[in-house]
Amino acid sequence: MKLDQVLSKLNIKQLNAMQQEALQAAKTETNVILLSPTGSGKTLAFLLPILSKLKVNVPGVQAVILVPSRELALQIEQVFKKLTTEFKINACYGGHNTRTEINNLSSPPAVLVGTPGRVAFHIREASFNTQNVTSYVVDEFDKALEMGFQQDMDFIINTFLNINFRMLTSATALKNIPEFTGMQQPKMLTFLKNSDAKPDLTFKKVYTKPEEKLETVIQLLGKLGKETVLIFCNHRDAVDRISETLHTKGVANTCFHGGLTQDDRERALLRFRNKSSRILITTDLAARGLDIPEIGCVIHYQIPDKEETFIHRNGRTARMKAKGTVYALLMQDENVAFIDSRFATETLTGNYIIDNKTDFKTLYISAGKKDKVNKVDIVGFLIKIGGLAKEDIGLIEVKDTQAFVAVVSKKIKPLLAALKDKKLKNKKVKIEIAQQ
Repeated sequence: MKLDQVLSKLNIKQLNAMQQEALQAAKTETNVILLSPTGSGKTLAFLLPILSKLKVNVPGVQAVILVPSRELALQIEQVFKKLTTEFKINACYGGHNTRTEINNLSSPPAVLVGTPGRVAFHIREASFNTQNVTSYVVDEFDKALEMGFQQDMDFIINTFLNINFRMLTSATALKNIPEFTGMQQPKMLTFLKNSDAKPDLTFKKVYTKPEEKLETVIQLLGKLGKETVLIFCNHRDAVDRISETLHTKGVANTCFHGGLTQDDRERALLRFRNKSSRILITTDLAARGLDIPEIGCVIHYQIPDKEETFIHRNGRTARMKAKGTVYALLMQDENVAFIDSRFATETLTGNYIIDNKTDFKTLYISAGKKDKVNKVDIVGFLIKIGGLAKEDIGLIEVKDTQAFVAVVSKKIKPLLAALKDKKLKNKKVKIEIAQQ
């Protein structure tokens, strides 16, 4: 597939400088290390080199992409599928049904993306043959090391005997490169200090008191209106407390942290991506590695201990040359070394009310890939049987046994009435508004 065709699939006019250099380096270099800020487009920067090396006539897995989180594995899988190439990709990760993954690997993809623990499991179980793996990528390599995946990555990479392309990506500088990576005299592509790659951010301080902190963030949300907002907390209980308070006020929001089940985490991100919720409240689990577009603001409800974490959180907004605003909630006498005293102060003196309405609501359908249901089937069903227009339908995500569809809010009630007792592909399915 030609590059202009790939860009057309993604609605991108041209690659940025970092992506162009990564693609060019992959043509001549065996070992590449890419350092670039969060939100600068690293996913495409390694997918394009991988795609250029895949061969149609070679069976089995040819490339393996290792990632530190389940969400990142799913994101990469989705981006690759948008390219609509002739090559298959599968994601594997903890919390996903191993039997489903083994079945998928029985007809092996050209590209396998997954968390180190789960990929190591499949290699030990001989779920796929590593003989034809010639390329590997470790995305967010520094994060993978930080999370303790070194042993699994060491095992995995040492099972690849025919590697001719290696790539590590990171949003922070790497102090040393472990021997197990096989990297020898790597080509370093560094964009961490590149002004074109850095997000265009406006920083603001919001002063409050400990007993008024929750009310302050609610006032700030009211002032921000319909802006898409990511609220960062240091602890799960703070995430849950803010979320519950907003729900009691009728404000749609989703929360995301490691204490939730994988299904709940995926559903939270889905509702945020498809605009059923404008507010995502999270721990640092969402600080990097997630593809969440169009975030207008980041709010630090609790300030992190490290500047590096602060930077990664801020990288969630102003992605791909867009602009964003960062708000830091501070006590009157609080001084943080990495928060510039010259940042403007945001005042909250008005009587702000949060707009509870969202453009979309999420529809749940109890059928998915295992039922041979795809996005085209769902669109046709909603238009022909449900009476929707194409523009009434937003993001669609089809899972193994279920699907979720964003539908314009004002159309959701008549749609549910129209679809009552109707069959999708000759199968009776449950259709309802997805649970929050």
